Amino acid sequence: MNAIISPSELANALVGPNPPVLLDVRWQLSLAKASGEPPFDGRAAYESGHIPGAVFVDLERELASEPGVKGRHPLPATEDFGAAMRRAGVTAARPVVVYDGGQGWAAARAWWLLRWTGHPDVRVLDGGLAAWEGQLETAVPEPAEGDFAPVPGAVPLLDADGAGALARSGVLFDARAGERYRGEVEPIDPVGGHIPGALSAPTTENVGPDGRFLPAEELRTRFKALGAADGRDVGVYCGSGVSGAHEVLALAVAGIPAALYVGSWSEWSSDPARPVAVGPDPQ
Repeated sequence: MNAIISPSELANALVGPNPPVLLDVRWQLSLAKASGEPPFDGRAAYESGHIPGAVFVDLERELASEPGVKGRHPLPATEDFGAAMRRAGVTAARPVVVYDGGQGWAAARAWWLLRWTGHPDVRVLDGGLAAWEGQLETAVPEPAEGDFAPVPGAVPLLDADGAGALARSGVLFDARAGERYRGEVEPIDPVGGHIPGALSAPTTENVGPDGRFLPAEELRTRFKALGAADGRDVGVYCGSGVSGAHEVLALAVAGIPAALYVGSWSEWSSDPARPVAVGPDPQ
């Protein structure tokens, strides 16, 4: 099953015999506290217009737990995530399609969590709402309670020790911008740089100017050139497990399974005992 769905495919699926549950996960990484600007309001954006039938899901409250030593977006408690998905109408018998405003990061986080907890049929709308050409609505639906019962562990997950080990034994991609990987700038976390041995692979290079994923063969060529070849284990991290999920999604489109380090740099850099590398050299 493909991990993404095109706008035309979604339009057809919505009028088909088993239409997908639609989740709207609009979210933006906000530096508002530092700049003094109001934070992005995903719910307000949703209420101003969304794909008909879509239910809003709040990334900060429903796809993550409170920030702390495990990072800025730690895994939500399984029971809390399951309750949120059931409120949104998610069932095991219906496919799920997730979208956001177009960047794809938040949608990929929801996709990854649903896959990790065992949902068998989840896809991300390629290009997000920006690519949707159909009508929008402002009415907020009230879906019937779903029956999804999450069982974690269906896809691989890395912790800090596992990520550090994989950077030495396999391939660990850093999905952040190159300047953050090199430690030239660090706008959020206390320390700049990367996990020693990790390879820079900005997730922004997985999509075209329209925000849609590059063709699968191009993605496969890109990741193999970076070292994801010959059956090597692959993992991904980012700042806090959001854009990294988008890179795991890109790898899935390319046919390459990959583990996600959810704590990512926000967890790794919080412990001064963990090593940090700077500059373009992985080591």
